[in-house]
Amino acid sequence: MKDRFDGRILGAGTTSGLRLVIGDWPRSPLGAFTDVMVALPDGERVLLAPDEQVAEYVTATYSFDRVITTPVSVEETRDAEDPVVQSSGEQHWQLDAGPLQARLGIGARTGVGRLLRLVPGPVATSPVFASAVDPIARHVFPGVRTKGSAGGGRREYYGARDQHAVSALSGTWLGEDFGGLNDVDPPPDFGFSSTPARPCLTRVVTTVVR
Repeated sequence: MKDRFDGRILGAGTTSGLRLVIGDWPRSPLGAFTDVMVALPDGERVLLAPDEQVAEYVTATYSFDRVITTPVSVEETRDAEDPVVQSSGEQHWQLDAGPLQARLGIGARTGVGRLLRLVPGPVATSPVFASAVDPIARHVFPGVRTKGSAGGGRREYYGARDQHAVSALSGTWLGEDFGGLNDVDPPPDFGFSSTPARPCLTRVVTTVVR
């Protein structure tokens, strides 16, 4: 049996050492939801989940020291269209996740994103393709895997479709400013695969085979 999560993963670090991974899933077996994995500067790993069902599924797949159940939402806005070049401006995310408040800028498509868009969707999202490109992903993005264990005898596959750079980040954790945008370093170690060190937003279909 396969569970498919169709959405986006955003990974970014901060100058204070806090690192976050946002999963925004419009289509999933659990319905539409957003969750956030947070690695604090001292190494503590915290899951911010919108309800107990999501928390149970995610903690069965990834490792955390603490789970906080809290409403999680992402509001997307875009700068006004430039009347000169007739192109849309930068996209912004406003994240509201209990103790974590963040505003992020989503920048231009990356070179990897341009390559990913050349792969037909049914191919890019298949577990077979994810297995085939896993050695390449590990070489290009150290720590990144496109297949691995999802715990409990399950297997997980990441099928990337597109990628954009994260251009800005600001916000607070428990009301304290966590600084500006930085690389995701060290890797947060939530599971078998890390988000790329360079902050980015990746369009992805995740398949969990049970």
